[in-house]
Amino acid sequence: MPQRRTTFSQFVAEDRRRSGAADADLVGLLNDVQRACKFVAAAVSRGGLGARPAAAAATNVQGEQQKPIDVVANDIVIKTCEWGGQLCGMVSEEMAEVYRIPGEYPRGRYLLAFDPLDGSSNIDVNMTVGTIFSVLSAPPGVSEPGPEHFLRPGREQVAAGFAVYGPTTMLIITLGAGVHGFTLDREPGAFVLTHPDMHIPETAQEFAINASNERFWEAPVRRYVEECIQGKAGPRGQDFNMRWIASMVAEVHRILIRGGLFMYPRDTKEPAKPGRLRLLYEANPMAMIVEQAGGAASTGRERILDIVPDAIHQRVPVILGSKDEVQRLVRYHQAFDRGEDLVFHTPLFNTRSLFRGDAVFAPR
Repeated sequence: MPQRRTTFSQFVAEDRRRSGAADADLVGLLNDVQRACKFVAAAVSRGGLGARPAAAAATNVQGEQQKPIDVVANDIVIKTCEWGGQLCGMVSEEMAEVYRIPGEYPRGRYLLAFDPLDGSSNIDVNMTVGTIFSVLSAPPGVSEPGPEHFLRPGREQVAAGFAVYGPTTMLIITLGAGVHGFTLDREPGAFVLTHPDMHIPETAQEFAINASNERFWEAPVRRYVEECIQGKAGPRGQDFNMRWIASMVAEVHRILIRGGLFMYPRDTKEPAKPGRLRLLYEANPMAMIVEQAGGAASTGRERILDIVPDAIHQRVPVILGSKDEVQRLVRYHQAFDRGEDLVFHTPLFNTRSLFRGDAVFAPR
């Protein structure tokens, strides 16, 4: 195992040598990605000082309002990664179509999918945001990729990671054999290995969900949350803490450090959208990281990494974190789908919230 002062660049190169899969192109690409994350971290840290009037807010392909910093971060990742000769195409949350490498640059054999600034709604209140990325191999002979070349299950990812821009800037990565965390040492300007071999505890006492959407949840999720809220007096026999930061990178980073569960489940708020989070550049890379750290990632009905995408901006439900907790929710979904009634007390969510009553959530 490398020493704790190992830099990101050294770690990736040595990891490829140890695995017998020495790959200068992948090493070069990941070094470009880490450099892009440093630039994004610097832009984020300037806040209002770094506002660029030219980067006007607009509506992205998701129908969501972009902030100027979303545009800035997207441009940083593209410009930092397009020229090195390792990529033949990119997909971003902020772009409607596949980004093809300009003709003046050499083409490579990798594809990059990324969310340039996850949690950007937190920017105005100075809370944690981050960058998520996923690396796939391009099919042999493909130099001008189309959307179909990105539509591959997450288990085929070559590498995945995220940067978190908080009190410190960290970069978390998996190359398919464990998860490792690096902290940006600003004096030399290098990401240094500080969290080798990260492992998620199998059980935990924290969960993260946007409780304001409770009325739209399916019965299995409502059951799980209610059991946690009942604490020691309920069927779980222990107290839980509920978190919600509205930043997936912050939620997953907390889970990597001390366990827990993150949920953005299927609901009925927008029936046309089966989930909120995007599969290619949010759910897949985070699922790979969580599984490599000993956790689990599911939609509630299937393993996220087994889903074959049908569109580059496809959305899916996401339930990930400590393995025992994810498996519990999967069992609740299976029982619900079999037609079993889920009977439990709902003192918090019952219509008469001041009184205790039994609630039966029949399957749809």
